[in-house]
Amino acid sequence: MKDVIVAEQLTKKFEDLTAVDGISFTIHEGECFGFLGPNGAGKTTTIRMIQCVSPITSGKLSVLEMDASMDQRRIKALLGVAPQEDNLDPDFSVLRNLIVYARYFGIERSVAEKKARELLEFMQLTEKSDVMIPKISGGMKRRLVIARALMNDPRLLILDEPTTGLDPQARHVIWDKIRELKRKGVTVIITTHYMDEAQQLCDRLVIMEKGKILVEGGPQQLIESQVGRGVVEVVNPDQGVEEILRSNGWALERGSDRIFIYTNERRMVREKVQKDLPNANVIARDATLEDVFLRLTGRGLKE
Repeated sequence: MKDVIVAEQLTKKFEDLTAVDGISFTIHEGECFGFLGPNGAGKTTTIRMIQCVSPITSGKLSVLEMDASMDQRRIKALLGVAPQEDNLDPDFSVLRNLIVYARYFGIERSVAEKKARELLEFMQLTEKSDVMIPKISGGMKRRLVIARALMNDPRLLILDEPTTGLDPQARHVIWDKIRELKRKGVTVIITTHYMDEAQQLCDRLVIMEKGKILVEGGPQQLIESQVGRGVVEVVNPDQGVEEILRSNGWALERGSDRIFIYTNERRMVREKVQKDLPNANVIARDATLEDVFLRLTGRGLKE
């Protein structure tokens, strides 16, 4: 499988702050790769180095088989970037936003208009082509930002928080479009705070904290290796319950109002808890990527 991005001991420093601390990873052609982590983990800084808008302090970074320290202009021409902010031009219509953007890549007007109309159809925005930006919904703006990122037929698409603030219907439309792009061979990088989004879309991902990579792998692989296939929750436990549960040798984590038991034997653990604690409120469910994220990075707020 062809490598689209190869990072070796990638480091970024801002005076006394090390934002990215010697990380190494590889992204393969045609996959969706996720960067997850709390605020300040180094995700955005890593993405900015891949985009060639922030210089590398040390280490090596190859993007599309080019050196990110030497070939910035050539790399940028092959990237599509959808930033978190909907930075569309409010003075232009939906269609004109795409046509004007195409000028940055030297695309002729006739070619740009044809491409723009194809992308509006792809993103289900054809009926809004002549509507001004302030009059379309947030979900439409996000789809238009992604369409704009595709105007230059990029080999690598970078999506920064692609569905933040959207309703479930709009989120799923964008998810479907990302999957369709993958089927066409486009390599996709996403950053997201929605763990269900990463679990649905990513072939592989990393979870970062304090500039370092904590784990890397496929979503289900990480779930099973880090927490197990199931979680049993004991809600509002009475005093002394934690000690009783720990006597079984289970992997526990204490939340604000519940105790989490991570296990591959969810049914057996639930039955054991209900037998030992007949008055306890017990919930058993499948483990998720969010369980992995919270167990690795903690449940407190990160600023």
